[in-house]
Amino acid sequence: MTFIRAGRFVALAAVVALSATACSSGGRDKSDDSDGGGGGNAPGSSGYTIAFVTHETPGDAFWDKVRAGAEQAAKDEGVTLKYSNDPDAAKQAVLIQNAVDSKVNGIATTLVTPNALAGAVKTATEAKIPVVGLNAGIEQYKQLGALMYFGSDETLAGESAGEKIAAGGAKHPLCVIHQQGSVSLEARCAGLRSKVPGTENLQVNGADDAAVTSTLQAKLAQDKSIDYVLTLNSQVALDTIKAQEQAGTSAKVATFDLDQQVAQNVQDGKIEFSVDQQPYAQGYLAVSSLYLYLKNGNDIGGGRPVLTGPSFVDKANIATILPFTKNNTR
Repeated sequence: MTFIRAGRFVALAAVVALSATACSSGGRDKSDDSDGGGGGNAPGSSGYTIAFVTHETPGDAFWDKVRAGAEQAAKDEGVTLKYSNDPDAAKQAVLIQNAVDSKVNGIATTLVTPNALAGAVKTATEAKIPVVGLNAGIEQYKQLGALMYFGSDETLAGESAGEKIAAGGAKHPLCVIHQQGSVSLEARCAGLRSKVPGTENLQVNGADDAAVTSTLQAKLAQDKSIDYVLTLNSQVALDTIKAQEQAGTSAKVATFDLDQQVAQNVQDGKIEFSVDQQPYAQGYLAVSSLYLYLKNGNDIGGGRPVLTGPSFVDKANIATILPFTKNNTR
């Protein structure tokens, strides 16, 4: 994956401010609290319907935050949101095609398997339905025809994690890939390897926690030279802690993604740090950007991806971040 300098991107804070302060003909509709939610427009009051399609694996809590952000933005902007997901690339493409067939006003989708989704995204753009990418596909979203992108630069994130791990003296980290074929996960491990050449990748089945734990336990027990384990989602991090205890290894653990359990383990010293891509913000910005585009012709990001990460959570800031994880927003 080609390296992209973080300085080329629009600051996340500016995007949030734009969404929050839109007014006049380009702003939100008059607020309607009749849904009992204590704020925001009633769903559908804007007249827009947005499909939100992801490669979520059932049971993966990471996507709860993405969806929560999308739903809050839909509520704030008075948008009707249609959420669907499938970890199978071909089936995700069908979900995008279904959204096109139902004549939604906009589509926000993850682009974790760009080649498999290209045809469906092209169908959307040919139907004049604006598409924005989020979470995965930062290098491919433009060529697929998506207007905007919200997520982390995974190569940069992997490199940044590698710098922290290298600074700790690690020589043989293990990078655990839990979804085969994911360009984002491969980019993270490649970034780590660029900073720690002794990095070894390990493929596991992220849909089976017991299998993940046993595979990691066997690997760590067999190879005591592994001095760090970098996992690429929060659940695999928790599986790794179990494997670490069973294998009797002194290897340290760090992870991508953040939830309440990971945050607590950071505070307790069982996880060194978390690389947070701020999934709530990804979901929120994807929906609000489509609303602004439909309502006012806004193009958020100036033709560049808008970065939501990497944001590091460690001992230095865990006290501030931990309360937000309990709200399912961080």
